[in-house]
Amino acid sequence: MTNICLRLVLLCLTTFTYVITAPTNLEKDACGYESCHPVKDGFVNVHIVAHTHDDVGWLKTVDQYYYGSNTRTQHAGVQYILDSVLAALKHDPKRRFIYVETAFLWKWWKQQHDTVKHQFRKLIRNGQLEIIGGAWSMNDEATTHYHSIIDQFTWGLRKLNESFGHCGRPKIGWQIDPFGHSREMVSIFAQLGFDGLFLGRIDYQDKDYRFKTRTPEMIWKGSQNLDNSSLFTSVMYNTYSPPPGFCFDILCQDDPIIDDKKSPDYNVPKRVKEFLDYVKNMTKVYTTNNVLVTMGEDFTYQDAHVWFKNIDKLMLYANQLQANGSKYNLIYSTPSCYLKAVHEESKKHNLQYPIKTDDFFPYGSDSHAYWTGYFTSKPTIKRFERLGNNFLQICKQLYALTDLGPEDWADLNVMREAMGVMQHHDAVTGTEKEHVAHDYSRILTHGFDECHFTSATALSKIVTNTLAKGDPSPSIPFESCLLSNMSQCTLTENNPKFLTTVYNPLSRPVNHYVRLPVPNGSYKVTDGEGKALTVQAIQIPETISKIPGRYSKATQEIIFVAESLPPLGFKSFYVEKIALEPPAPSQDPPSHQIQMSLDDDTGLLSELNINGIKISVRQNFLYYEGAVGNNEVAENRSSGAYIFRPNGTVPFAVSKKVINKVYKGELVNEIHQVFNEWTSQIIRTYNRETFVEFDWLIGPIPRGKVNGVEVISRYSTSLKSESTFYTDSNGRELLKRVRNFRPTWRLNLTEPVASNYYPVTSKILIRDPSDDLELAVLTDRAQGGTSLNDGEIELMVHRNCLHDDAFGVGESLDEMAFGKRLVARGSHYLIGGSYIKPPKSGKSLAAQERDLAQRKLLQAWTFVAPTNGLTFEEYSTKYVMSFSGLKRSLPDNVQILTLEPWHGMNFLLRLEHYLEKHEDPILSQPVSVNLKNLFATFDIVSYRETTLGANQWLDENRRLFFNESKTSKDLVHELKDEPMWMDGAKKWLRNQNDGNDVKVNYDQVNYPRYQKRFIAPQDFIITLNPMEIRTFVIDVKMLKTSKF
Repeated sequence: MTNICLRLVLLCLTTFTYVITAPTNLEKDACGYESCHPVKDGFVNVHIVAHTHDDVGWLKTVDQYYYGSNTRTQHAGVQYILDSVLAALKHDPKRRFIYVETAFLWKWWKQQHDTVKHQFRKLIRNGQLEIIGGAWSMNDEATTHYHSIIDQFTWGLRKLNESFGHCGRPKIGWQIDPFGHSREMVSIFAQLGFDGLFLGRIDYQDKDYRFKTRTPEMIWKGSQNLDNSSLFTSVMYNTYSPPPGFCFDILCQDDPIIDDKKSPDYNVPKRVKEFLDYVKNMTKVYTTNNVLVTMGEDFTYQDAHVWFKNIDKLMLYANQLQANGSKYNLIYSTPSCYLKAVHEESKKHNLQYPIKTDDFFPYGSDSHAYWTGYFTSKPTIKRFERLGNNFLQICKQLYALTDLGPEDWADLNVMREAMGVMQHHDAVTGTEKEHVAHDYSRILTHGFDECHFTSATALSKIVTNTLAKGDPSPSIPFESCLLSNMSQCTLTENNPKFLTTVYNPLSRPVNHYVRLPVPNGSYKVTDGEGKALTVQAIQIPETISKIPGRYSKATQEIIFVAESLPPLGFKSFYVEKIALEPPAPSQDPPSHQIQMSLDDDTGLLSELNINGIKISVRQNFLYYEGAVGNNEVAENRSSGAYIFRPNGTVPFAVSKKVINKVYKGELVNEIHQVFNEWTSQIIRTYNRETFVEFDWLIGPIPRGKVNGVEVISRYSTSLKSESTFYTDSNGRELLKRVRNFRPTWRLNLTEPVASNYYPVTSKILIRDPSDDLELAVLTDRAQGGTSLNDGEIELMVHRNCLHDDAFGVGESLDEMAFGKRLVARGSHYLIGGSYIKPPKSGKSLAAQERDLAQRKLLQAWTFVAPTNGLTFEEYSTKYVMSFSGLKRSLPDNVQILTLEPWHGMNFLLRLEHYLEKHEDPILSQPVSVNLKNLFATFDIVSYRETTLGANQWLDENRRLFFNESKTSKDLVHELKDEPMWMDGAKKWLRNQNDGNDVKVNYDQVNYPRYQKRFIAPQDFIITLNPMEIRTFVIDVKMLKTSKF
């Protein structure tokens, strides 16, 4: 019944065309900036922001947090928070509250009757309740990819628009709990049309410096490539907690405001003075007469009456002091209202703010607590999340291309929401309790199941040609091999004949090496034109066949090339086991473009010839022993789920000598390496590729190590990288990193390894300026990485910590699966060459890396299906063997970032130019794309551009801009490899006369409003600049044609 009701609701939604907001209410709305309480000139205006921070899973599962169960772990129930806040706000119209997590809000909203919904909407329309952020969850910023970040904002913002209209449209980024902050997130917030960003956590040294120099507020430039990517950013005074002693929650133990003068516990003068003294210290940090005081914490306001009653009293008695000359004015407020007040005062007094162009990684909370362990923690859930994004894009594309209709929206939405949950800063980060991680996996698995139903239905509709025919062939039961990372696939193992359909989600043709686990024997693969393909078989290594939980008949993997897979399309192949060897291909494939050399003594890789250049490359696995302590003081911090703190600076090699087996073939060469009983690897080169694949397998890590084991893969070269390396920001732009250095403040180095670790979402690289050489490693999931010595890259691939780091999760990072410690498998792609001189292919090395990152992120997806007893001839006659969703490929620098159903016959379309300026002499130029007659199954009738989140028309978006100062900070270290060291109570060891002046030039810069971009409906040519993403709601007409 629930499913039927949901589908009816979704069917109703299709009646709206070009819906951006809910229908306008007849009552006048006074939300947003219009609803702010007035501030007083000449006073310090104290903006009291009542809020709750509701983790979408952490110590308890998502449902446990919402319903309030599992109270032994934590007393928290989100449904009671929303119920209670609603009642408290209705009681007094002066009160204000903000809410952030759309996942919980939507769950609560669906359970309310119309009367409650009306009351809630009224609070939003009069500004008492403001939605902040708007994403499905408050995403992490280190381990998340921009694809998934944009998706989860889009889905959350859509739900808010549909439910609350323009008053439910957020204008503020509220990233108060993530453990460090990326530059790409600023760019995303700016493209969403937001006005400001508030941060809770930055490095303790950085925060101390900013507070001393009164620069906690800044203009943060989110991109070196995009205009209008800057955002006003404020670092909050006390993370997101109330002032000490002023937590009025039922979970806290602070005294209430007791205003009965007859009571022996009367405390109004004392409490008001304590609060105003706290505010006075805040005024020494911020530059306007406005300060923001957060009144809330994790899962607070389950009894909102207690909070608001005490805040009301605090405000009343503090403001009464104005009659005696007090210059403090306390008001209920929101981050938006605070931002408005700061903007107006800044404009009035021509205040200017310093510029920031780097990011806030890594985050250290004290001298021995660098939050760099979570970059790698729980590596398998990180990979599962990345795979989820891959599949979600395919599901959305296939849905749009085949017009499945609203009855399948529910299936698609399950995956949308599961991926939104996974972006939470305690989900993909691996900082949740183990039982919560299992629940996250359950949620995502359910999403896969539902999304697979959608994709299989769409594929079957295409291959049976029901887009055109009224009498289709029988449907094909497509399946996915989700356990292929264990070389396991039930259908391919149990059927001597089967179909393989390989779907390409990219916007240009690609070649893809298909690997299928099968039992022993010879196999023949036939493409749609009846051509027998070259097939190579390689034995599955024993280390893989013995992975705990693997139950498979497969003893080998067969490999073939799916050539020229069409964009947003597929090719099907007929696979059958044969008694004889398969026929030789019609012509010899090209020789391998990469040659590898091994060290005779150690068995390790020693040299690569790649892109025509010989590079000395030594790859090895090592491990750090984690530090162990009681966590009572900084020096005794343990390494744990959040914190990476090695017990020493030198890692240990996992073995002294490697056992190798070499397999050579027409398609792929492989070196199977065994380092020890828990570490192995396959190094691969492909005959048509210019990268090397390192397919690593770590675990089960033995229990003998007392301190825990944190495993790294290290690539050592002869490149003179001059203490410099580069990492990506959420899979987008590159940021320069300098060892033992921070761009905007002088680093006091107390953890020389952990403090040099940075998040690697997809790529890390080093360069040798003297030889113009570059070496890059691309990852298949988020990992921590660094370059601790010139010419080296290291990536942490797995970690097992036997002690908690005392930052809240309350258990050690000791994952188990199938009764043993967790096994993790993954891959790195290594590519190198000259970063100045383009190779014979014509693409620069940077462009090749971008292309490879796209192919790794959105890999061609392999579906399998039984033949239903049909021969190849019978199958190829009855079914479509090849399909392209595009009539023509997009340029090599353009990708369809999003194609998904939106409302009725409206689709959401995003295009991105995925190169930066100066990365390639040709591909880094602006590029135009003609949308007319682009798609094979539908025509675009009309379209209109929106902000990045698709919740507002772009030409209607207006942003607040602040004047920025041109700030140069003289912080270049004279000795880049000899930083300042400080040990315990010792004084600084470097000369104290080093220059450390901050030079500020107050040059005013006037910014225009967000540029309008009007597009005539008849003009279907759009232009993209480097790194630009453009979002459109398109109105389509489906085509009825049998020609694909």
